[in-house]
Amino acid sequence: MICVDVDECKVFSPCSQGCDNFPGTFSCYCARGYYLRPDNYSCKAHDPLPSIVFANRLDIRQISVDGHEYSAIMEDLQNAISLDFHYYRDLIFWSDVSLDVIMRAFLNGTEVTGIVRWGLRKPCGVAVDWINDHVYWMDGITKRIEVAELDGSNRHPIVWSGLQKPRALVLYPQKDLMVWTDWGENATIESAFLDGSGRRVIVRDGLQWPNGITMDYPTETIYWVDARQHKIEAALLDGSNRKTILERSLPHPFAITVFEDNLYWTDWRTRSIHMANKRTGRDHTTIQQSLAFPMDIRSMHAERQQIPRERTGCANNNGGCSHLCLPGQYQHACYCPHGLALLANKRTCSDRPEDVLVFAQRNNLRMIPLNGTLEDNLARTDTVVPVDGVESAVALDFYTEDDIIFWTDIEARTISRAHLNGSSQTMGVRNVLELPGGVAVDWYTDKLYWTDAGTKRIEVSKLDGSMRSLLIWQGLDKPRDIVVDPQDGYMFWSDWGKHAKIERAGMDGSERITLIDSNLMWPNGLAIDYERRLLYWLDASLNNIEMAAMDGTNRKILIKGNLTHPFGLTLWNDLVFWSDWDTKSIYVANKHNGGNRRVVIDGLKGLMDVRVFQRKQTKRETACSTNNGGCSHLCLLRPKGVSCACPTGILLKSDKLTCRRRPLQSLLIADQENIRQISLDMPYMVDVVLPMPHHQIVVALDADSVTGDIYLADNAEHVIRRCSADGTNNHVIISAAINTVEGIAVDTTGRKLYWTDLMRKSVEVSELDGSNRRVLFTDLHKPRGIVTHYPSGKLFWADWGLPGIEVSDMDGNERKIFISSNIAWPNGLTVDWSKRELFWADAKTNAIEAIGIDGRNRRTVIRDAPHPYGVTLLGSFVYWTDWETKSVNRTRKNGTSYNTTIRAGLPAVMDIKALPGPPVVKNECGNDNGKCSHLCLRNSEGISCACPTGLTVKDNHRCVDEPSNYLIFAGLRTIGRISLDTEPLWDVPLDVPHIHHPVIVDYYQREDILFFTDLKFDSIRAVSLKNLTHPWTVLSEGLNTPDGLSVDWIAGNLYWNDAGRKVIEVAKVDGSCRKIIVSTDLVEPRAIAVFPEEGLLFWTDWGNKSKIERSFLDGTGRKILIDQEIGWPNGLTIDYDTKRIYWNDALKDTIKSSDLDGQNEVLLVPKVVHPFGLTLLGDYIYWTDWDQMTIERANKSSGSNRQVIRTDIEGVMEVKAVSGKGQTGWNVCADRNGGCTHLCLYHPEGVRCACPDRPDARRCSDRPVIKVTPTGSPHHAMFSTTMASAKKGPRGDPPGLIPLLVALVVVAILAVASMVAVVVWWKYKEKTKMVEGPNGGALTYTNPTYSASNSDVNTDRKPFTWRRLHHDANHQGRMFDEKGEVAALISEGSSVEHESPPPTPPTRTDTVT
Repeated sequence: MICVDVDECKVFSPCSQGCDNFPGTFSCYCARGYYLRPDNYSCKAHDPLPSIVFANRLDIRQISVDGHEYSAIMEDLQNAISLDFHYYRDLIFWSDVSLDVIMRAFLNGTEVTGIVRWGLRKPCGVAVDWINDHVYWMDGITKRIEVAELDGSNRHPIVWSGLQKPRALVLYPQKDLMVWTDWGENATIESAFLDGSGRRVIVRDGLQWPNGITMDYPTETIYWVDARQHKIEAALLDGSNRKTILERSLPHPFAITVFEDNLYWTDWRTRSIHMANKRTGRDHTTIQQSLAFPMDIRSMHAERQQIPRERTGCANNNGGCSHLCLPGQYQHACYCPHGLALLANKRTCSDRPEDVLVFAQRNNLRMIPLNGTLEDNLARTDTVVPVDGVESAVALDFYTEDDIIFWTDIEARTISRAHLNGSSQTMGVRNVLELPGGVAVDWYTDKLYWTDAGTKRIEVSKLDGSMRSLLIWQGLDKPRDIVVDPQDGYMFWSDWGKHAKIERAGMDGSERITLIDSNLMWPNGLAIDYERRLLYWLDASLNNIEMAAMDGTNRKILIKGNLTHPFGLTLWNDLVFWSDWDTKSIYVANKHNGGNRRVVIDGLKGLMDVRVFQRKQTKRETACSTNNGGCSHLCLLRPKGVSCACPTGILLKSDKLTCRRRPLQSLLIADQENIRQISLDMPYMVDVVLPMPHHQIVVALDADSVTGDIYLADNAEHVIRRCSADGTNNHVIISAAINTVEGIAVDTTGRKLYWTDLMRKSVEVSELDGSNRRVLFTDLHKPRGIVTHYPSGKLFWADWGLPGIEVSDMDGNERKIFISSNIAWPNGLTVDWSKRELFWADAKTNAIEAIGIDGRNRRTVIRDAPHPYGVTLLGSFVYWTDWETKSVNRTRKNGTSYNTTIRAGLPAVMDIKALPGPPVVKNECGNDNGKCSHLCLRNSEGISCACPTGLTVKDNHRCVDEPSNYLIFAGLRTIGRISLDTEPLWDVPLDVPHIHHPVIVDYYQREDILFFTDLKFDSIRAVSLKNLTHPWTVLSEGLNTPDGLSVDWIAGNLYWNDAGRKVIEVAKVDGSCRKIIVSTDLVEPRAIAVFPEEGLLFWTDWGNKSKIERSFLDGTGRKILIDQEIGWPNGLTIDYDTKRIYWNDALKDTIKSSDLDGQNEVLLVPKVVHPFGLTLLGDYIYWTDWDQMTIERANKSSGSNRQVIRTDIEGVMEVKAVSGKGQTGWNVCADRNGGCTHLCLYHPEGVRCACPDRPDARRCSDRPVIKVTPTGSPHHAMFSTTMASAKKGPRGDPPGLIPLLVALVVVAILAVASMVAVVVWWKYKEKTKMVEGPNGGALTYTNPTYSASNSDVNTDRKPFTWRRLHHDANHQGRMFDEKGEVAALISEGSSVEHESPPPTPPTRTDTVT
């Protein structure tokens, strides 16, 4: 018997990676980056630990291979399917089949961006080439494989034929290979080199639904899952050695990956991630289950993406390529993106595109390069033009001088432009378009022409869409394509309406004639052969391509019949190209005889126009080239010359060169998102959309006939804007304390603005710039239209809630109901100044009526109007808008003519105003504003002076500068003030710029500074109430979520909590000396409040165990005050008079109170919906309510007299009370910062000096370096008996009471000692001739009291008074009494530069928080 060695490596595959066979045995080994485990069979990768990354549709997650560690990388996604990563660049890539994009982000979840956003239909199979830095992907609809740089640039298709249903892709960059699965009708697994060459099928038989695929690089083995056959298989890279790994418990496997000895895969049915041995399929376990939608999966480790020791080919300096370098079978090669040509050196791409066939395909613009011979390019695939937002592109044209493509979009109703590389994309024309079917560029004078089958117009503009002018508006039915011939000054267009024709006119619209109108059915695309002077067209009904001379003569058929539905047409060299709707193809033939017809590309759904980008647009000098032909606006070519044209609706002056500034007579129309203008000067009534910033919901407008400015209200943004008609000036003049403005009236003579607010139920007035804003009425029901009549001094407004029309003087006096009978839904109002009549529209009675402004002679002007809304007058006509008919209409104001619709099809038509408006008459306020400091308002008797809301009048003409008692609150896009001095209690915005959503506010009275936080910035900011225009940032670095803010007005410190960082910090009010004082056991701190005179700090915490805590101002002495029956403590405030704290609870819906120790708790207000901010002033507590968007108040002692003082404050947050009598009190920190170099934190047992956490340039001491008196600054007379008495108030004893008592005791002791001394003196008079003087004992300073021990005081010296210590002194020496008998050492030789003493603290009682 002969023994033969068995090759265990081949028969049993015992090794994890490498296997060497020896006679009678074998040996396992591992690839680079791995080491052999002790079992001598399996390999393990070196550190770090591996992880699994998988797509879960709505997120991307990372999990350890044992399933224990689980975290999210990306969240809130749309539909993430396929993914891959770049280990060394910390990048992750994924495809989103809802957005049709390839996305990229860092592995920490930051910098998310769409790198490929165009031309994708069903992106899948994302794979990263980590060696050459490329990303690959497949598309299941376009059926191609593409590649790009890691940022999405230099995109290039590499496989575009023979794919059916491509699914998963895996790369092997070390071998320049890629492998993919295709589960089409004939399912395959294929491979190719990374440039798409060398493509071959490696697995064909026995496949049904091959889904995910992965590669084990050390063994060069591919693994794939088959969802139909429910199994996992493996094979070598060439398809050999195929075997089944697992075919049990695989309901619907989707994606698979491998690492070390294990396979990992996702399963749709089990919604889990599974694991099994890669060689045997054993040890099948589930490492994560109950997933939402498990999709693609990747094992992530450095060894999965090994970098070769030597970089070669494309990995070395991009292979010398200017753009894209791709590895092939034998060598790398250079490729060019988007129509650029590879130059002769085979390394560099051309700078600009040359000869590119571009076509529109539904939501894409695509191109095919035509460089070289056409036959060479017929096998090429198309590439996408990377532009965004294409919905349904139809027509195309080019401006080749700047490589610009223009396209029309009939779904978006726009004309857009971009460079061929997709950059600088803009929307040139976007208004008053319905079916823009043709577009043409005049490259001589840089003009853009287009047709619109919806509006039945031909228009022109500059290339950027500006100076738009109407050329042809009559006799058009369904205009389609348009081409221009700048050489002769003609334009040509096709019209496939009822009477089909091809027409020609000068490029200024003159000399219009019909060229072709016989044997024509559906004329579509047009093209001009500029060299041969021929016009080509195609007919989609007769299925012909024809041509004729430029005057329509010598007509010939190029291709007769045999076309199905031709649409777009273009010429290039000797060829004619056309697109066909039905066959979804682009064809080419000889342009001379129609021969050699071929298919360029097919399978294109939604195919529309086709054009060739070629550099044959030679620019020539014309009369327009010099000084714009003398024209003020548009210079247009025409046969044998040029002519000047004006924007639509503007008249050309008699010089035929200059346009008027604006129409003499016109209508302004609010159309929700747009402001339209219809000129009444022209032979046509065509509306134009004024070039203003984008609006959302414009309901009301008016115009200033003096300046031409337009005032409008946007009820989505809650603002009133002032705009110029040409769009050059746009200012928001009212941006807060405004909700739903339904009516606007400009008082052109008095230079005032009036408006109604539906939700706020108010009428207000301001200057035309929005300043000096004053509320006139606050008790309306549903106010709508408003109008003024200056000659009579009357103000009229409509109110649906009455229903009726009210009238008052323009200053708000003499209010009364004007009309209340036979009126239901009064909308717009207008006044005929010549007839002194008021007109109004009633949407319920379907009428427009009029009445004298004296209340007499009521009449009906229009009956049976379906739903009239806005109404205006001009000349002898009344104009109105109608909601139901979506139209603008007119009739004679005497009611004797039929109604005429002048513009239909406006689905969101709102207000309407005529220009010019009422005349300007004498201003009764004169040149000195009627001697008024603020508002001068007209009334029926003359004028009156008025103050902005919340301010009171000092005399008949002047107003105070600010209220003495008021609330400040934070809301969405506003910080507002509510004066408590006047009725009504009405909110007035503080015009602080650059605020978005302030949350917390507090006030520092000494400097008149408001501090606030803003959700957008995560910073603490400040603004002076004396100058609101320049807010500044106090603190921003290291802040996460500053949720609470409180000012220590005595020490000049600012306290805040940071819920994100879970700390409480303090700094000086200028942001310096920042220090954390509480950093433990905080979960979600919210509100914070200080009691400077008591040295106490209070805060609320929303944590798992909600509570209210207290500490000293330095963070020590921490104590829980409330932790029972508390839910979401939000607002917190202090009553400094009664020494009680108040808080509101957004979970318990209550407001409660306790003393400063948390005792004697009282429920004050139950059933508050969602309270947030809380403050106190006088006898009231005030709070904000999130849900109700209100500010309310109640009695602070009993909770009674509850009252809503303001409503409809969107996003209302914190509220703080401010009083001229507030922020009083004293502690030692008020005197020269308590002697501290940096932070003075008052403590009842002594001042605490603190140093900032981050040292500054000054030397810091944690002890006072200047000794100060504990009861006040010795520099001020406030410590006289009179001032001391004044300081004592409702809060009880003044802050110097304890030192005073101590001093009195000392005085008493000294008095007794003195008496004893007298007796002794007389007793020893004969023996002693002199009296011993004092020993100069020094008093020691132990804040906050003076203490004198026996060793400190010489009983033989004279007594001293407590008041003497407050005498003026030298900071650097000693303080002596009159005879120098008592000295107190204050400070000796200090090297610290002293701050100047602060002003005397206020002496009035503080009851404000």
